[in-house]
Amino acid sequence: MSTRTAKRAVGFLVLGTLLVILSSGILIWQAGSADVSNPRANFWRAVRDGVPGYTSVSTPGHHVLILNSGENWREIRNEILIRFSPWLLIAALAVMGAFYWRVGPDRLEEHTGEKVQRYATWERAMHWYTAGLFVIMAVTGLCLLLGRVLLIPLVGHPIVSGALQASKVLHNYCGPLLLVGFALIFVSWVRYNIPRKYDLDWFKGMGGFLRGPRPHIGRVNAGEKGWFWIVFLFGIIVGITGVILDFPIWGQSRYTMQVSHVIHATVAVLFVTISFGHIYMGTIGVEGAFEGMWTGYVDKGWARQHSDLWYEEVMRKKGEHPEPSVSEQ
Repeated sequence: MSTRTAKRAVGFLVLGTLLVILSSGILIWQAGSADVSNPRANFWRAVRDGVPGYTSVSTPGHHVLILNSGENWREIRNEILIRFSPWLLIAALAVMGAFYWRVGPDRLEEHTGEKVQRYATWERAMHWYTAGLFVIMAVTGLCLLLGRVLLIPLVGHPIVSGALQASKVLHNYCGPLLLVGFALIFVSWVRYNIPRKYDLDWFKGMGGFLRGPRPHIGRVNAGEKGWFWIVFLFGIIVGITGVILDFPIWGQSRYTMQVSHVIHATVAVLFVTISFGHIYMGTIGVEGAFEGMWTGYVDKGWARQHSDLWYEEVMRKKGEHPEPSVSEQ
């Protein structure tokens, strides 16, 4: 190779090297000034921050894809309600079982064989209408809340899927019907459930169930009055929140639905738990109580033992002189 050719080759090599260095510098400068972050990460970060987007739906809150309040609601539902609700129900059943084992039922002290009407036909129909719907709502509601956790391990996904779908339909449609029952019970029986001074004597010994003499009681004892007002208060709460959840067509925000669900589920679980006490006392806890609501009639001995003031009033209306109870003789 001649000297001139060699110089020319070296010149091209130096020039090429300078061009490579210059191009690399330009590329590095552009890369440093550009956004090197992950565009997908930026998108989901904006979603989690609640940045609103566009939607043709006019309902408030629907222009935000993911709300942090939804994550909070899910945590409350899954970590608190689902975790502690079964234990609350089991504890209530265990307490009733222990009470029955240690104390036993409240036996009837005197069987006279004579009957006195305690409930009219329409009262019994109203009670069993409401009670039946309450049981349906309790079972379907607990299935919807606990079904995935408790039932899937027992019977598998296909059966639970069908059961939950049926529970959802029944729960949604029976809810408003149950509210009608609550309203009828309140209007029909509120006059019997006004607290009286003698109700305090009932609580001292559970109406003679645990200790001491039986106090004077009207048509309804203090325990039944307590259950009546629980039905009224809890019925209003689960009713309002249930209607909000059942009819999401009035412009409710997602946050309103989430808060309503938490309140609805919490109060409903407490409602069902307390109802165990009412069911216990009305079936195996007090002899003759179930017969009164089923047939409408109770033994005169039962009336004198459990509702002596009411019994005396009934006898006076019939023009008869009420006999004293066994405990008063």
